[in-house]
Amino acid sequence: MSESENRLKGVRIDPTACVHPTAELDAGVEIGPFTVIGEGVRIGANTKIASHVVIDRWTTIGRDNHIFQFVSIGAAPQDLGYRNEKTETIIGDRNVIREFVTIHRATTKDRLKTECGSNNLFMNYVHIAHDCRLGDNLIMANTATLGGHVTIDNNAIVGGLVAVHQHVRIGAYCIIGGASAVSKDIPPYVMAVGNRASVYRLNAVGIRRQGFTREEIDEIKKAYRIVFRSNLSTSAAVDRLRQEMPDSKHAKRFADFIAGSKRGIARERTKRKSEAQEED
Repeated sequence: MSESENRLKGVRIDPTACVHPTAELDAGVEIGPFTVIGEGVRIGANTKIASHVVIDRWTTIGRDNHIFQFVSIGAAPQDLGYRNEKTETIIGDRNVIREFVTIHRATTKDRLKTECGSNNLFMNYVHIAHDCRLGDNLIMANTATLGGHVTIDNNAIVGGLVAVHQHVRIGAYCIIGGASAVSKDIPPYVMAVGNRASVYRLNAVGIRRQGFTREEIDEIKKAYRIVFRSNLSTSAAVDRLRQEMPDSKHAKRFADFIAGSKRGIARERTKRKSEAQEED
Protein backbone atom coordinates (compact mmCIF):
# COMPACT_ATOMS: atom_id res chain seq x y z
CA MET A 1 0.00 0.00 0.00
CA SER A 2 1.38 3.40 -0.98
CA GLU A 3 2.11 6.26 1.41
CA SER A 4 -0.61 8.39 -0.22
CA GLU A 5 -3.20 5.65 0.24
CA ASN A 6 -2.27 5.39 3.92
CA ARG A 7 -2.69 9.14 4.38
CA LEU A 8 -6.13 9.04 2.78
CA LYS A 9 -7.22 6.30 5.18
CA GLY A 10 -5.84 8.07 8.23
CA VAL A 11 -3.20 5.39 8.82
CA ARG A 12 -0.32 6.59 11.00
CA ILE A 13 3.03 4.82 10.67
CA ASP A 14 6.03 6.00 12.67
CA PRO A 15 9.01 6.73 10.37
CA THR A 16 11.12 4.16 12.21
CA ALA A 17 8.60 1.33 11.69
CA CYS A 18 9.13 -1.27 8.96
CA VAL A 19 5.96 -2.28 7.09
CA HIS A 20 6.15 -4.90 4.33
CA PRO A 21 4.73 -3.62 1.01
CA THR A 22 2.21 -6.51 0.88
CA ALA A 23 0.72 -5.62 4.28
CA GLU A 24 -2.86 -4.27 4.28
CA LEU A 25 -3.77 -1.63 6.84
CA ASP A 26 -7.36 -0.43 7.24
CA ALA A 27 -8.49 3.07 8.15
CA GLY A 28 -7.28 4.49 11.45
CA VAL A 29 -4.50 1.96 12.09
CA GLU A 30 -1.56 3.25 14.13
CA ILE A 31 1.92 1.69 13.96
CA GLY A 32 4.41 2.75 16.65
CA PRO A 33 8.18 3.29 16.56
CA PHE A 34 10.48 0.41 15.56
CA THR A 35 7.54 -1.94 14.98
CA VAL A 36 7.85 -4.54 12.20
CA ILE A 37 4.85 -5.62 10.11
CA GLY A 38 5.58 -8.65 7.94
CA GLU A 39 4.58 -10.12 4.62
CA GLY A 40 0.86 -10.60 3.94
CA VAL A 41 -0.23 -9.15 7.28
CA ARG A 42 -3.73 -7.62 7.42
CA ILE A 43 -4.73 -5.23 10.21
CA GLY A 44 -8.30 -4.02 10.77
CA ALA A 45 -9.60 -0.52 11.30
CA ASN A 46 -8.55 1.54 14.32
CA THR A 47 -6.19 -1.07 15.70
CA LYS A 48 -3.36 0.57 17.66
CA ILE A 49 0.06 -1.08 17.72
CA ALA A 50 2.68 0.35 20.07
CA SER A 51 6.45 0.45 19.69
CA HIS A 52 8.81 -2.51 19.23
CA VAL A 53 6.06 -4.95 18.20
CA VAL A 54 6.71 -7.70 15.65
CA ILE A 55 3.75 -9.01 13.64
CA ASP A 56 5.09 -11.74 11.40
CA ARG A 57 3.91 -13.05 8.06
CA TRP A 58 0.42 -14.33 7.25
CA THR A 59 -1.21 -12.79 10.31
CA THR A 60 -4.71 -11.29 10.24
CA ILE A 61 -5.76 -8.91 13.03
CA GLY A 62 -9.27 -7.46 13.34
CA ARG A 63 -10.45 -3.98 14.26
CA ASP A 64 -10.16 -1.90 17.44
CA ASN A 65 -7.41 -3.98 19.02
CA HIS A 66 -4.83 -2.43 21.34
CA ILE A 67 -1.44 -4.14 21.11
CA PHE A 68 1.14 -2.93 23.61
CA GLN A 69 4.91 -2.71 23.24
CA PHE A 70 7.21 -5.73 22.85
CA VAL A 71 4.46 -8.11 21.66
CA SER A 72 5.24 -10.85 19.12
CA ILE A 73 2.40 -12.21 16.96
CA GLY A 74 2.64 -14.75 14.16
CA ALA A 75 6.19 -15.95 14.69
CA ALA A 76 7.06 -19.46 13.54
CA PRO A 77 5.87 -22.21 15.90
CA GLN A 78 8.23 -23.86 18.35
CA ASP A 79 7.83 -27.21 16.61
CA LEU A 80 10.80 -29.13 15.22
CA GLY A 81 8.70 -30.46 12.35
CA TYR A 82 7.75 -27.03 11.01
CA ARG A 83 9.40 -26.20 7.66
CA ASN A 84 8.21 -22.63 7.09
CA GLU A 85 4.97 -23.74 5.44
CA LYS A 86 2.30 -21.10 4.94
CA THR A 87 0.11 -21.22 8.03
CA GLU A 88 -1.83 -18.46 9.76
CA THR A 89 -2.43 -16.51 12.93
CA ILE A 90 -5.87 -14.93 13.20
CA ILE A 91 -6.86 -12.40 15.88
CA GLY A 92 -10.40 -11.03 16.25
CA ASP A 93 -11.66 -7.60 17.32
CA ARG A 94 -11.35 -5.41 20.43
CA ASN A 95 -8.63 -7.43 22.12
CA VAL A 96 -6.15 -5.95 24.60
CA ILE A 97 -2.75 -7.60 24.23
CA ARG A 98 -0.27 -6.46 26.88
CA GLU A 99 3.51 -6.36 27.03
CA PHE A 100 5.62 -9.39 26.01
CA VAL A 101 2.69 -11.53 24.88
CA THR A 102 3.69 -14.15 22.28
CA ILE A 103 1.22 -15.78 19.88
CA HIS A 104 2.67 -18.28 17.39
CA ARG A 105 1.33 -19.23 14.00
CA ALA A 106 0.12 -22.77 13.32
CA THR A 107 1.87 -25.91 12.20
CA THR A 108 0.61 -28.14 9.39
CA LYS A 109 -0.57 -30.78 11.90
CA ASP A 110 -4.06 -29.41 12.55
CA ARG A 111 -6.23 -26.71 10.96
CA LEU A 112 -3.29 -24.54 9.77
CA LYS A 113 -4.55 -21.69 12.00
CA THR A 114 -3.83 -20.33 15.44
CA GLU A 115 -7.00 -18.41 16.35
CA CYS A 116 -7.91 -15.91 19.07
CA GLY A 117 -11.44 -14.49 19.17
CA SER A 118 -12.68 -11.07 20.25
CA ASN A 119 -12.95 -9.01 23.44
CA ASN A 120 -10.11 -10.83 25.16
CA LEU A 121 -7.54 -9.55 27.65
CA PHE A 122 -4.09 -11.15 27.46
CA MET A 123 -1.92 -9.81 30.28
CA ASN A 124 1.89 -9.53 30.39
CA TYR A 125 3.95 -12.53 29.23
CA VAL A 126 1.01 -14.69 28.14
CA HIS A 127 2.12 -17.35 25.65
CA ILE A 128 -0.30 -18.84 23.12
CA ALA A 129 1.37 -21.65 21.21
CA HIS A 130 0.78 -22.99 17.72
CA ASP A 131 -2.63 -24.29 16.67
CA CYS A 132 -4.45 -22.99 19.74
CA ARG A 133 -8.07 -22.01 19.33
CA LEU A 134 -9.37 -19.36 21.75
CA GLY A 135 -12.91 -18.01 22.00
CA ASP A 136 -14.30 -14.65 23.07
CA ASN A 137 -14.42 -12.69 26.35
CA LEU A 138 -11.41 -14.47 27.86
CA ILE A 139 -8.99 -13.25 30.49
CA MET A 140 -5.52 -14.75 30.64
CA ALA A 141 -3.52 -13.35 33.54
CA ASN A 142 0.22 -12.72 33.70
CA THR A 143 2.49 -15.52 32.43
CA ALA A 144 -0.34 -17.93 31.65
CA THR A 145 1.05 -20.39 29.09
CA LEU A 146 -0.72 -22.62 26.58
CA GLY A 147 0.89 -25.60 24.89
CA GLY A 148 0.06 -26.34 21.27
CA HIS A 149 -3.45 -27.25 20.12
CA VAL A 150 -5.16 -25.97 23.30
CA THR A 151 -8.81 -24.90 23.03
CA ILE A 152 -10.42 -22.37 25.40
CA ASP A 153 -14.15 -21.78 25.10
CA ASN A 154 -15.88 -18.42 25.64
CA ASN A 155 -15.93 -16.49 28.93
CA ALA A 156 -13.18 -18.46 30.67
CA ILE A 157 -10.52 -17.03 32.99
CA VAL A 158 -7.00 -18.49 33.19
CA GLY A 159 -5.06 -17.35 36.26
CA GLY A 160 -1.48 -16.15 36.48
CA LEU A 161 1.41 -18.62 36.12
CA VAL A 162 -0.92 -21.34 34.82
CA ALA A 163 0.58 -23.92 32.45
CA VAL A 164 -1.82 -25.80 30.15
CA HIS A 165 -0.69 -29.05 28.51
CA GLN A 166 -1.01 -29.39 24.75
CA HIS A 167 -4.36 -30.60 23.36
CA VAL A 168 -6.23 -29.68 26.59
CA ARG A 169 -9.64 -28.05 26.32
CA ILE A 170 -10.93 -25.52 28.85
CA GLY A 171 -14.70 -25.11 28.99
CA ALA A 172 -16.87 -22.02 28.91
CA TYR A 173 -17.42 -19.93 32.06
CA CYS A 174 -14.74 -21.68 34.09
CA ILE A 175 -11.82 -20.32 36.12
CA ILE A 176 -8.36 -21.85 36.43
CA GLY A 177 -6.69 -20.80 39.68
CA GLY A 178 -3.22 -19.27 39.65
CA ALA A 179 -0.07 -21.42 39.45
CA SER A 180 -2.02 -24.49 38.29
CA ALA A 181 -0.72 -27.14 35.91
CA VAL A 182 -3.57 -28.34 33.70
CA SER A 183 -3.19 -31.75 32.08
CA LYS A 184 -6.84 -32.83 31.74
CA ASP A 185 -9.82 -31.12 30.13
CA ILE A 186 -11.63 -28.68 32.44
CA PRO A 187 -15.44 -28.86 32.01
CA PRO A 188 -17.55 -25.70 31.71
CA TYR A 189 -18.87 -23.71 34.69
CA VAL A 190 -16.27 -24.95 37.19
CA MET A 191 -13.34 -23.68 39.21
CA ALA A 192 -10.17 -25.75 38.94
CA VAL A 193 -6.84 -25.44 40.70
CA GLY A 194 -3.72 -27.42 41.54
CA ASN A 195 -0.80 -29.35 40.14
CA ARG A 196 -2.23 -31.35 38.49
CA ALA A 197 -5.40 -29.27 38.34
CA SER A 198 -8.58 -30.80 39.73
CA VAL A 199 -12.07 -29.37 39.92
CA TYR A 200 -12.54 -27.37 43.10
CA ARG A 201 -16.18 -26.33 42.92
CA LEU A 202 -18.83 -24.80 40.69
CA ASN A 203 -17.96 -21.28 39.52
CA ALA A 204 -21.11 -19.95 41.16
CA VAL A 205 -19.99 -16.33 41.53
CA GLY A 206 -18.77 -16.19 37.96
CA ILE A 207 -21.96 -17.49 36.40
CA ARG A 208 -24.08 -15.12 38.51
CA ARG A 209 -21.99 -12.22 37.25
CA GLN A 210 -22.64 -13.37 33.69
CA GLY A 211 -26.34 -12.72 34.21
CA PHE A 212 -27.64 -16.28 34.37
CA THR A 213 -31.15 -16.58 35.78
CA ARG A 214 -31.96 -18.41 39.00
CA GLU A 215 -33.46 -21.24 36.96
CA GLU A 216 -30.35 -21.53 34.81
CA ILE A 217 -28.08 -21.60 37.87
CA ASP A 218 -30.21 -24.36 39.37
CA GLU A 219 -29.86 -26.34 36.13
CA ILE A 220 -26.08 -25.91 36.17
CA LYS A 221 -25.91 -27.00 39.83
CA LYS A 222 -27.96 -30.12 39.08
CA ALA A 223 -25.79 -30.98 36.09
CA TYR A 224 -22.65 -30.44 38.18
CA ARG A 225 -23.90 -32.83 40.87
CA ILE A 226 -24.68 -35.50 38.28
CA VAL A 227 -21.19 -35.24 36.79
CA PHE A 228 -19.13 -34.87 39.96
CA ARG A 229 -21.22 -36.09 42.91
CA SER A 230 -23.12 -39.13 41.64
CA ASN A 231 -20.22 -41.63 41.60
CA LEU A 232 -21.08 -42.41 37.98
CA SER A 233 -18.54 -43.03 35.25
CA THR A 234 -18.23 -40.16 32.79
CA SER A 235 -20.15 -42.04 30.10
CA ALA A 236 -22.94 -42.92 32.56
CA ALA A 237 -23.07 -39.29 33.75
CA VAL A 238 -23.45 -38.12 30.15
CA ASP A 239 -26.31 -40.57 29.62
CA ARG A 240 -28.03 -39.40 32.81
CA LEU A 241 -27.68 -35.73 31.84
CA ARG A 242 -29.31 -36.40 28.51
CA GLN A 243 -32.10 -38.47 30.02
CA GLU A 244 -32.95 -36.27 33.01
CA MET A 245 -32.28 -32.81 31.52
CA PRO A 246 -33.01 -33.08 27.80
CA ASP A 247 -34.23 -29.48 27.48
CA SER A 248 -31.36 -27.79 29.34
CA LYS A 249 -28.75 -26.11 27.16
CA HIS A 250 -26.41 -26.08 30.14
CA ALA A 251 -26.72 -29.82 30.73
CA LYS A 252 -26.16 -30.28 27.00
CA ARG A 253 -22.97 -28.20 27.21
CA PHE A 254 -21.72 -30.42 30.05
CA ALA A 255 -22.67 -33.60 28.19
CA ASP A 256 -21.21 -32.57 24.84
CA PHE A 257 -17.98 -31.39 26.44
CA ILE A 258 -17.45 -34.61 28.37
CA ALA A 259 -18.43 -36.84 25.46
CA GLY A 260 -15.99 -34.99 23.20
CA SER A 261 -13.07 -35.02 25.62
CA LYS A 262 -9.97 -36.75 24.26
CA ARG A 263 -7.69 -36.34 27.27
CA GLY A 264 -10.35 -37.07 29.89
CA ILE A 265 -11.81 -34.52 32.28
CA ALA A 266 -10.36 -33.32 35.55
CA ARG A 267 -12.21 -34.81 38.49
CA GLU A 268 -13.40 -33.09 41.65
CA ARG A 269 -10.91 -33.07 44.49
CA THR A 270 -11.94 -34.51 47.83
CA LYS A 271 -13.44 -31.82 50.04
CA ARG A 272 -13.97 -31.38 53.71
CA LYS A 273 -17.64 -31.58 54.72
CA SER A 274 -17.73 -27.85 55.53
CA GLU A 275 -16.56 -26.95 52.02
CA ALA A 276 -19.24 -29.06 50.35
CA GLN A 277 -21.94 -27.50 52.53
CA GLU A 278 -20.66 -24.02 51.73
CA GLU A 279 -21.12 -24.62 47.98
CA ASP A 280 -24.74 -25.73 48.40
